[in-house]
Amino acid sequence: METQDRDTTPYPNIPAFMESDSREFRDTGVPSTVAIAGHPIHPILVQFPIAFLVGALLTDIVFWLAHDPFWARASFWLIAAGLAGGLAAALTGLLDFLRIPRVRKRTAGWAHLILNVSAIVLTTINLLVRLSNQISSILPWGLILSVIVATLLGVSGWYGGELIYRHKIAVVGNGNPNYP
Repeated sequence: METQDRDTTPYPNIPAFMESDSREFRDTGVPSTVAIAGHPIHPILVQFPIAFLVGALLTDIVFWLAHDPFWARASFWLIAAGLAGGLAAALTGLLDFLRIPRVRKRTAGWAHLILNVSAIVLTTINLLVRLSNQISSILPWGLILSVIVATLLGVSGWYGGELIYRHKIAVVGNGNPNYP
C-alpha cells in the first residue's frame, strides 16, 4: 500500500498529550517563515546553544569532581555562548511561532516555546550567578541550574521534533499554515 493511500498515520496509539492527526500525515507540510533558499534557519541555530549548554553541564560536573578552576572558566564561557546562541535561535523560533498559526494550535508548539523561554531565563540566571565568582558559584547552584537547563532542552527538543516530524512544520511543502 502506498503512503498516500493510507487512512491512518503510521504512529501507534499514542497518549493524548502527543497530538496526532492523519490529515497532517498526508499533508505536504508548512515551510518555515525564516529561511534562506527554502532552508529553515531555526534548526541550524539551535544546535550550538544546545551543545554549549549541555557542555556547560559536563564541565560543571568535571569541576565538581576535579576542583580545577579551568573547568569553572570553561563552564562560564560555554554558558555565555549558549545564551547568545539561544537568543538567536529563540528569535527565529518565535518568528515561526507567531507567523504559522498551525504551530500555535498544537500543544507541542506551546510546550516548545515555554520550555525554551524557561531555559533561556535560567541560563541568564546561571550566567549572572557566576559573574562575581566563577569558581565558588558552581556548587551547588550553578550545577543545579545547569542540570535543569539541560533537562529542559532535552524535553523541548522532543517537542521541536514533534512539530517537524509529526505536524510537518518548517518542512518543504505547500500545506495550509493554519491547519491541514
